[in-house]
Amino acid sequence: MKGNMELRREKIVRALNDALAPLDYAKAFYEGGAVAFNRIDEWSDLDFYVVVDDDKVNDTFAIIEKALESISRISQKCERQNPEWPDMSQAFYRLEGTSEYLLIDLVVIKLSSPEKFLQPEIHGNVLFHFNKSNMVKALPFDKAHLVTKIQRGLERLRARYSMFNKFVQKEINRGNKLEAIDLYHNLTLAMLVDVLRLKNNPFHWDFRMHYIHYELPQEVVKRLEHLYFVRDDVDLKSKYDEATQWLCELLSEIREDDVRKIMGATETKSIP
Repeated sequence: MKGNMELRREKIVRALNDALAPLDYAKAFYEGGAVAFNRIDEWSDLDFYVVVDDDKVNDTFAIIEKALESISRISQKCERQNPEWPDMSQAFYRLEGTSEYLLIDLVVIKLSSPEKFLQPEIHGNVLFHFNKSNMVKALPFDKAHLVTKIQRGLERLRARYSMFNKFVQKEINRGNKLEAIDLYHNLTLAMLVDVLRLKNNPFHWDFRMHYIHYELPQEVVKRLEHLYFVRDDVDLKSKYDEATQWLCELLSEIREDDVRKIMGATETKSIP
């Protein structure tokens, strides 16, 4: 199965590369995700980026879909618009006859966009399939900008914790089990994960659960697993109290001025 998966990946990459490389307006084609972090396995999808002249986004998608159809019928397509990134267009594809996990996540980026998702500190070491005249390059990493974003994020997180964390207890008191567990996961534990990521890998402080098993110490992951899996309402109350105490301790330990020290650390910290 693994051999077939690898062959299928290579065939998709080759088909897209052969279709895009001859186009004058296609400047670069590269792969991120699992490839960029050297974590490919039989469940990995494909994360592609294509940089093109600003007025050729729609033409590029037409070429891409024709190339995919040459391999296998496109059984499903889902487009996504992200207001945060107006210079990129994204679509997901599933090909008939491929593994159900081999989703194609394809982003077309305008050449004029300052963001190409290339900074290795954030996106790993992307794999270029072509980069004409070495035209597409990562911008210098702006650590000061990220520090400012993290500081503001910490301020919002503290305010969110102070204002809303008690909502979990409120629904427990009411006997509303579904509301209570939903808030527990989406408020208390979500905030806890944000702080743990900041303390351990600030470059991915807003990645939520993505890559968490690789980027947090195993003892932290085990403790989070314990808190996430809830048996009943009694267990929920106990774990909500435990998670709240842990979160409160972490928030009291870190200050906005500490963020620069964390960012400048050469080694990942371990949080008890």
